[in-house]
Amino acid sequence: MKFALVGVGGAGGRIVDRLRREEKAAGGSFSNGSLLAFDTTRAAFEQYDQIPLDRHVLVGDTHPEIRGEGVDGDVELAVSVAREDRDELHREFDKLELHELDAVVVVAGLGGGTGGGVGGVIVESLQTLTDAPVYGLVVLPDESEPERTALNAARSLQSFVRFTDGVVVFDNDSWHDDAQGTLAERYDELNGHLTKRVLAVLALGELADAEIAENTLDSSDLMKTLGTGGVSVIGHAEITLESGGGLLSRLLSPFRNGTEDEPTETLAMRTQDLIKRAATRRLTVSCSIDSADRAFLVLSGPPAECSRKGFESGRFWLEAQTDAAEVFAGDDPRPNASVVSASILFANVTDVPRIEALKQRAVAAQREDR
Repeated sequence: MKFALVGVGGAGGRIVDRLRREEKAAGGSFSNGSLLAFDTTRAAFEQYDQIPLDRHVLVGDTHPEIRGEGVDGDVELAVSVAREDRDELHREFDKLELHELDAVVVVAGLGGGTGGGVGGVIVESLQTLTDAPVYGLVVLPDESEPERTALNAARSLQSFVRFTDGVVVFDNDSWHDDAQGTLAERYDELNGHLTKRVLAVLALGELADAEIAENTLDSSDLMKTLGTGGVSVIGHAEITLESGGGLLSRLLSPFRNGTEDEPTETLAMRTQDLIKRAATRRLTVSCSIDSADRAFLVLSGPPAECSRKGFESGRFWLEAQTDAAEVFAGDDPRPNASVVSASILFANVTDVPRIEALKQRAVAAQREDR
């Protein structure tokens, strides 16, 4: 699939910049440079090295309350300013050549004002400009952040779910531990976890030297999965290969169990277990996978290290665990890869405790403000 990537706000812009960097490093054509970054803060653009200058869009630069200094977390102000600048936003979308794309992905952090406010207006506008699906990729704030961020996130998530064709959610709170450093210090690390999972699913088959898969997945399968709407979650697990013999060896953090694989473990068993770990360990946001409407499974790595038997048994296990209407599954051959990975997209997940807790916190914050 060919995606346009639209980053909104600081978090959204950083993630788009990272996605483009990883894409280029892998020799992929996931976005092929179809990028835009919107912000209300002029200084935010200084951190990007992969998004061209002519794709930096400063929103509300003539507004008396902003003038390039940001909205200070005010979602309502951000929405108002974006709507005032709607004609200018539409002109910027012309740079994406929307008629040549399979889909547009709008990326935003929902705790601030710009990501949720301007981002909501952008997805709403894009739906009037293109027949291609418009997806969201959003980041929920950490629990330690102020009450206002919870309120912003709850409101903005509702807008993204309403106006997009599907929203992939990443929860900073599920991944951040204060013992490992402040949230700001770990932004780059967390963005790395997110971009790896997004590219494993959305950039399937987009490498320049990609081989033909034995079990083929195509863009229609992905679009059918995301087309259910609602909240989507990604699970991922990977195993390194020994440089000498190519045998599966140890689990990468955070999936490592601290012990070496038993000699009696077959390749089929390892492949099956990898799929199970992808479904049950460190999802982008914690959820009950049995509440998913559809699932999309990708097994990636050297073909000799991916067991067909283990893949099929893992798929059957996934179908039983999710009770989803459909489970699409296929492989992504990478002959020279040093890892074997399993990635799973769970679509229209309805049982997400973190989102419910965020809503409750937002309601409590509103009551206190009255």
